[in-house]
Amino acid sequence: MNERMYLEILNEANSFGAKVIAVSKTKPVEAIQLFYNKGQRLFGENKVQELCDKAAVLPKDIEWHLIGHLQSNKVKYLAPFVSLIHAVDSEKLLEEINKQAIKCNRVIPCLLQIHIAKEETKFGFSEEEVLDMLSTVSFQSFSHIEIHGLMGMATNTDNAQQIEQEFEYLHLLFQKIKAKHFPYNPYFKELSMGMSSDYRLALKHGATMIRVGSILFGER
Repeated sequence: MNERMYLEILNEANSFGAKVIAVSKTKPVEAIQLFYNKGQRLFGENKVQELCDKAAVLPKDIEWHLIGHLQSNKVKYLAPFVSLIHAVDSEKLLEEINKQAIKCNRVIPCLLQIHIAKEETKFGFSEEEVLDMLSTVSFQSFSHIEIHGLMGMATNTDNAQQIEQEFEYLHLLFQKIKAKHFPYNPYFKELSMGMSSDYRLALKHGATMIRVGSILFGER
C-alpha cells in the first residue's frame, strides 16, 4: 500500500469535489483491507466473479463498483448488491439490468459508457447512439434503473493534449445530456473518467470520479 500516494490523490480529488474509486482488480483481499482500514470505501473491479468473491469476505459497507465490460448473462450475480455499474454500453444491457433489479426489488445506479478514445477496442455508445437511446420509449420504461451520469476511457497515449480533448468532449456531452434529458434529476451528476496515468487531466476537465489502481496498489 502506497499510503503517501493515497493521501495525496485523496486530497487532490477532494479539492475538486471528486471521489476516488480504488481499482482493486487482481489484488488480494488483504490489500483491499489495508485501504479499508484507512477509510476507503469505494472499490472498483473489472470482473464479475472476482468482485462477488471479494464482496463475500470483505466488510459489508464497502461500495462495490463494476468498472469493466459487463456481459448481460453476468448481471444477475451483481444485481443484489452492486453500488454502481460504470460501463453500460448498450440498451440491451440496460434492459437486463432493469430486469434483474426488479427481481431484487431494488433500483440499480448506472453510468452510460461513451466511446471517446481513438482505439476501436474500447466499448461505449457514440454521441448519436446515446442521444437516440435516451429519447426512446423503451428507455423510459426502465423503472428500476437510475442513470447517474457518464463514464469514459481516454486513448492510451502519451499525448496529453489528445487526452484533454477527449475528456473535455465527454464533459461537454455530459452537460448537454444533463440539460436535455435530466435537467431536474438530482442523480445525474457523475462523470467517471481518469485513471492512474491521467487522473489529474480528468479532474481538470470535470471528473467527479477517478478510477485509480496501479498508483495505489502497485503494478499488476
